[in-house]
Amino acid sequence: MPHRVEPRTGVAFMLDRGQRLTVSDPEGGQVADLIAFNRDDVDETLSNGRTLDYASRIYLTTGDPLYSNRSNVMLDIVEDDVGRHDFLLTPCSKDTFRILYGDTDPHRGCFGNLAEALAPHGIGADRIGTAFNCFMNVPVNGETGTFEVLPPLSKAGDRIVFEARMDLIIGLTACSAPLSNGGSFKPIAWAIA
Repeated sequence: MPHRVEPRTGVAFMLDRGQRLTVSDPEGGQVADLIAFNRDDVDETLSNGRTLDYASRIYLTTGDPLYSNRSNVMLDIVEDDVGRHDFLLTPCSKDTFRILYGDTDPHRGCFGNLAEALAPHGIGADRIGTAFNCFMNVPVNGETGTFEVLPPLSKAGDRIVFEARMDLIIGLTACSAPLSNGGSFKPIAWAIA
């Protein structure tokens, strides 16, 4: 039975080594920020820099491992219906909405949602780095290095499946940024097997 992350919220949960985590987009066109920590030592966390360096590309999909800041594999991508996810941009935050959108009373964003969800696990906000942004569509111009955030390519029911390579604490959101989801806020579903 899948769990649901309500629009513009986040959750945290345990994922044991060998378990599979399925993140799905029930309605299509929604982003889910995913972050992972080694359950036995939360100073070891998901690293976009290490992962992209070892993969030699920025778009990751089935067969790709996601590495920690200590160069250990935390998760493997074992299934992927979409093939386009972002691992460059940080979770949206109050500052994102203030600086990029000009909001005078900004939403706390995925960063604030992750901070609240991870706090009971002893993980402070300063430990939250760049998330693996499931379904986020960020094309990059190879000539100029500029990028834009476009609506996700995910359709209703599309999913990505990860297998844990160590015992983890996972943070997961239904993204709050209008650019990430075409201006609509939708739920995300997740399940562990």
